[in-house]
Amino acid sequence: MMKPIVLLSILLLATAITAQPSKTNVVAFVNVNVIPMDRERVLRNQTVIVRDGTIAVIGDSKRNKPPAGAQVVDGTGKFLIPGLMDMHVHLFSDDEFPDSLAEDEFKVMIAYGVTTIRLMIGTPEQLVLREKSAKGQILAPTIFAASPHLTGKKQPNGIVVTTEAEGRAAVAKSKQEGYDFIKVTTFLAPEVYEAIVDEARKQNIRVVGHADSRSVGLQRALKAAQQIEHLDSYLEALLPENAPVKGSVSDIYVYTPKNWESIDYLDEKKIPELARLTVSANPFVTPTLHLFKFTFGKGRTEESFKAQPDIRFYPQKTVDAWTRASKRYLSTAAPIEKREKYIRVRNEIVKAIYDAGGKIMAGSDTPEWLMLYGHTLHLELIDLRDAGLSNYATLEAATKNPAAFLGLLGQAGPIEKGKRGDLVLLDANPLDDIANTQRRAGVMIKGKYFAQAEMNRWLDEIAPRFQHALDGHK
Repeated sequence: MMKPIVLLSILLLATAITAQPSKTNVVAFVNVNVIPMDRERVLRNQTVIVRDGTIAVIGDSKRNKPPAGAQVVDGTGKFLIPGLMDMHVHLFSDDEFPDSLAEDEFKVMIAYGVTTIRLMIGTPEQLVLREKSAKGQILAPTIFAASPHLTGKKQPNGIVVTTEAEGRAAVAKSKQEGYDFIKVTTFLAPEVYEAIVDEARKQNIRVVGHADSRSVGLQRALKAAQQIEHLDSYLEALLPENAPVKGSVSDIYVYTPKNWESIDYLDEKKIPELARLTVSANPFVTPTLHLFKFTFGKGRTEESFKAQPDIRFYPQKTVDAWTRASKRYLSTAAPIEKREKYIRVRNEIVKAIYDAGGKIMAGSDTPEWLMLYGHTLHLELIDLRDAGLSNYATLEAATKNPAAFLGLLGQAGPIEKGKRGDLVLLDANPLDDIANTQRRAGVMIKGKYFAQAEMNRWLDEIAPRFQHALDGHK
């Protein structure tokens, strides 16, 4: 006769076994056209099976059928691309929005097909969110977080560093706290910048961000192999030594009316050599064309703000503040001819870097200037295409190139067996027109597939919460 203690052990073991999930999470896209992004091609009428968030099968739909119990997504006439990566994002909740809205912010990004992000001014809360995302505790993109920005003057979410020792200490502290990059911005003395770069090398953490044209400059940033945002200092580098205007309109200096006179003196013949030097130093560049093109090049009016489809996500207080800022800028803005040349030269720099072998990365710099994350990334892709990149090269800027920079090519980026199943299903081919990335049928992230109709309902629910996020704030 079986002893009671043995019988009890068997019963407990059986209970434990039956309490485990009975099946894996399997999603099968059938009859879908795959744009794998390993090279420019389309694989027609494929079955793509994603098991527990990992791509398990890619093959002809005639020979590869979905397994029993799988969630089947009909991809007939549709196109499957890798999940999009935005390499320059901020959060409302970094500033005035309550931290409780951060998860809503991530859902907005996912609804627009963004499955990986690089947050570009770090906060302690971001590190918590990054961990929760990695563990699947929240629905969010894969998160990379740069440090609080190192700056020479007091600014929100910044670390003021005015000596070499302070710069080194800030790098060491940021590395210890677990940030993925060191973010530098403005007003850094040259010797402080170089101390930051040197300490970052010692700490084995990369430096990214701005290259202040007055204190750092393009030559010093390229020598440091920094990954540069916004094309900072490139316009200044195009000025001849005998130009009567020494400063130009990169980054914050776009607000200085006198500097716009420099546009007349830019030596565009220097662009190919600057592109070559860029690729030799660090081929990864995030130009953030859209924000600078439409805010400072074309200029935006109150009417244009109101017409934006994403304006519904902004509190009126925020809309009013940015509208006033735009009016101030336009009141002293350079003539439209100079601003159009500004747009054209920035486009030429991007195309030259690409032609020289550079790796352009898409970044939106949202939600600055009433530009919503997710939505604006698609507009950035259109502007990269308009700068002269092919549709394929533009799509690389939001998929393959960021994956390479982030060290993810073994896990993500191109659609390949064994890689992460972060995917976007489109109703039309983005290789015909990159604007087709806006025609989404659904998004798959971390093993879950969401139809666009469901995610549109998320947006409808989230927008009012964002609109009222500052209620009670003075």
